[in-house]
Amino acid sequence: MSDPRGAGSVLDRILERTRERVAAGSARRPLAEVRAAALGAPPARPFAAALSRPGRVNVIAEHKRRSPSRGSIREDLAPADVARRYAEAGAAALSVLTEPESFGGRLEHLVEARSAVSLPALRKDFVVDEWQLWEARAAGADAALLIVAALTSAELARFLAATGEAGLEALVEVHDRAELDCALEAGASVVGVNNRDLRTLEVRLETSLDLASDIPDGVVAVAESGLRTGSDLRRLRDAGFDAFLVGESLMASPDPGAALRALLETAEVPA
Repeated sequence: MSDPRGAGSVLDRILERTRERVAAGSARRPLAEVRAAALGAPPARPFAAALSRPGRVNVIAEHKRRSPSRGSIREDLAPADVARRYAEAGAAALSVLTEPESFGGRLEHLVEARSAVSLPALRKDFVVDEWQLWEARAAGADAALLIVAALTSAELARFLAATGEAGLEALVEVHDRAELDCALEAGASVVGVNNRDLRTLEVRLETSLDLASDIPDGVVAVAESGLRTGSDLRRLRDAGFDAFLVGESLMASPDPGAALRALLETAEVPA
């Protein structure tokens, strides 16, 4: 797989801080305790199935307060309120950022958002340890993000197995053909193509368009980042994508729910 983690890259810095955060968390709450809590959590809601609804524009609508590329986006809205607005507007699923330093997230945001609606919820964070997967399920997550660029091939395979053991589904994120090959070889059944370059933070919709034909039938294909218009979603749907993860453009609007409703309406208009 490719390695976007040049010295001092944004991803590198986030991963370093995440390892420190996980070490502190697991010291306070050992894996055995988190596993027990996860096994006692309510059943997970189907994630991949929600992204595969035929004849629908399937959007994973995201709660995202900040980002490294934009800084503060919207920090005044409660996660539960945002989740309800997304559900009412027609979202297929939720994505909730839980990384605290670069994205302003907390695990409590996921708990609040998922508790407010019946949609499946993705924990979007930087998974570097199996402990985080059990922590996610204990908090009610239905799926977790695994970023190929942040993991070795062995780690990806191990974490994919751990997601299943924890009762989660996995959205496996890739940025190029080598990472896609790695994801498929590891057995990913839901693949997200991130249009944002992790080295430069530049966004190119062509990243998804270039990889679309390489994602096999039977694998749920999700386009991520830089999706702002109905035209963007129509182009990607025509290329073969099943679902679309949209966050920044929705959260930056005065009303994220109204923005999602408008996006879905324009995406359903024939080209």
